[in-house]
Amino acid sequence: MSILSRFAPSPTGYLHLGHAYSAWQVFRRANILRLRLEDIDTTRCRPEFYAAIQEDLTWLGLAWQGEIRVQSQHFPEYATALAHLRERGLLYPCFCSRADIARAITAPHGAEALYPGTCRHLSAAERAEKIASGAPYALRLNVKTASAQAGPLKFHEDQKGWITAEPERLGDVVLARREIPASYHLCVVHDDALQNITHIIRGEDLFEATHIHALLQALLGLPTPAYAHHKLLTGPDGKRLAKRDHAATLREMRAAGTTAASILNNFEGA
Repeated sequence: MSILSRFAPSPTGYLHLGHAYSAWQVFRRANILRLRLEDIDTTRCRPEFYAAIQEDLTWLGLAWQGEIRVQSQHFPEYATALAHLRERGLLYPCFCSRADIARAITAPHGAEALYPGTCRHLSAAERAEKIASGAPYALRLNVKTASAQAGPLKFHEDQKGWITAEPERLGDVVLARREIPASYHLCVVHDDALQNITHIIRGEDLFEATHIHALLQALLGLPTPAYAHHKLLTGPDGKRLAKRDHAATLREMRAAGTTAASILNNFEGA
């Protein structure tokens, strides 16, 4: 069976070992590898990182096929998918700030760290009044209503078999914001279908998102690929390697004399 997968980093910084490990996991399993740059957060993405990602992958010897898809060039496509969900009555405006949500979650009635649905219960008149006033808002998916429309769902996970999708585990996720007209969840399911991805190979930190992705795939009439979530590389402190923690970049390692072969050989035994 031909396996078509993708490596889809965000160009918000230089690649580190964790990124390289994820790209290697895709490269070693897939017959065809696509490269996608998930740059919908245009406030944090910078031009130099786009080129650096390609340079680092080439240095590692991890080759991709076909054109590179750059998400920020396709916002109208995501808007069409968003409109489809809106027409089905599955979206609602959320006017809560992150601080509002944090306060609601820590209140006595907030039992779990999910969006508590504050704005889901606003009337149409209340929503219209807030929008007319210029209040900023995000668009959230009404997961309960969406799940009822979609019916029972499942996805196949490598080494685990078929798993029943439980989208409510992530709550009413954001699908668009004023400053970012589409979210990761919406863009990724759209692009995976567009690029004919058969297998999603990505880090285990994204496993929970698969429950929402299966729901969006069903709502948008898109196929559900097979999934394989690999372990994450961690540092000496046991925390996963991350840009925000200033993990050593591949550029820094290359400048210090580290070879691509030594990196890939270490992955074999990881």
